[in-house]
Amino acid sequence: MSRGRKILIGTGVALVVGVLAIRAVTAGGEDGVEVRVENVEHRDLVAKVRASGHIEPRRSVDISADISGRIVELPIEEGQNVREGDLLLVIDATQYQAAVQRAEAGLAEARAREVQARADYEQARRDADRLSQLKARTENLITDQEVERAVTQADVKEALWQASKHGVEMARAAVREAQDRLDKTVIRAPMSGRITRLSVEKGETAIVGTMNNPGSLLLTVSDLSEMEAVIEVDETDVPEVSIGDSASIEIDAFPNRRFTGRVTKIGNSSIRPVQSMTSTSSEQAIDFEVRISLDTPPEGIRPDLSATADVITATREEVLAIPIIALTLIDEDDFELMENELMAEDSARIAGRDASQIEGVYVVEDGVVHFRPVVIGITGDNYFEVLDGLQEGETIVSGSYQAIRELRDSTSVKIEENDERTSRSGN
Repeated sequence: MSRGRKILIGTGVALVVGVLAIRAVTAGGEDGVEVRVENVEHRDLVAKVRASGHIEPRRSVDISADISGRIVELPIEEGQNVREGDLLLVIDATQYQAAVQRAEAGLAEARAREVQARADYEQARRDADRLSQLKARTENLITDQEVERAVTQADVKEALWQASKHGVEMARAAVREAQDRLDKTVIRAPMSGRITRLSVEKGETAIVGTMNNPGSLLLTVSDLSEMEAVIEVDETDVPEVSIGDSASIEIDAFPNRRFTGRVTKIGNSSIRPVQSMTSTSSEQAIDFEVRISLDTPPEGIRPDLSATADVITATREEVLAIPIIALTLIDEDDFELMENELMAEDSARIAGRDASQIEGVYVVEDGVVHFRPVVIGITGDNYFEVLDGLQEGETIVSGSYQAIRELRDSTSVKIEENDERTSRSGN
């Protein structure tokens, strides 16, 4: 076969392949990208912030020892209900009783010194008065120096007497201090509630906390009639939460049940301060503590149970809404190059904002999609609120996710056969 004939055959094959490719592309273009669509309609939306945490009593008291000593009485058990003033435990009081006796003896000694100082002062004052009177009657028998010396001695004795009075006050304070430490050997319930934690046994030694040693936690008394869900909310969601927001709480220990509550406290600083984070944990999430008071705590609830809460931050009734999956982003530069006849004046104003990307949806008209910028409001479970950019009844692309990613302005589309154009229920 000659070289020229081979070239002719090769050229013919290439032409056939090219024609087939063109026909395939044309056929694909006629069919378009297969998408799901949905009409823009009014819906009721509820915006929520979801976070997890645990259950805590609203009021609880951690009891530690104010003095050191061996526990000699422990008449309670963990889980026991107590009333305010009930005996919880007793610490060995031997050394503290001795301290009280020592302080009382010191007080008696100080009082005796006061009596002696007062007697010395009264004697010195009488001597001074006697010399002064004698000097007044007979000036030659007593010199002025002797009178002045007697008066000065009386003043010194008076000062010693006043000092002895202060000594008595110091001794009384020492007695009160020793008695206070003795009283602290008996620990009673500061409030009515339940012993939710008992960390010691009879015979153990209670340790007082210091700067470098937190001391021993003896027990915890909690009021289980008022419980809170303590959740950790991400920094991006905290601005949406407000005091008084209603919430729905799920407790793992009570499956298939939901409890209601309201936000009572929002932390002003993060749970883990930023200063304490090392360079290796720079990507650690910043969370804030939010406390939710449960309206009706269930029977058998305990502290530290795991919980998840949905805080309702906003509600909207009968607002335009689009599926969350329908919203997409395109580069601002790409949008400026589009020749979009459907773009209204309001949409053009939206597109003119300073942003590297524009969020919007693809509106379907006569089998062709056009990108439309939108402004969204709150986020429901499945839908975004539309503030601007769309009208009720317009048809938009609502899926699939991959199809939306492949779409471009003026792309032909084909609606899925099983797609329902009517609105679907839910938020």
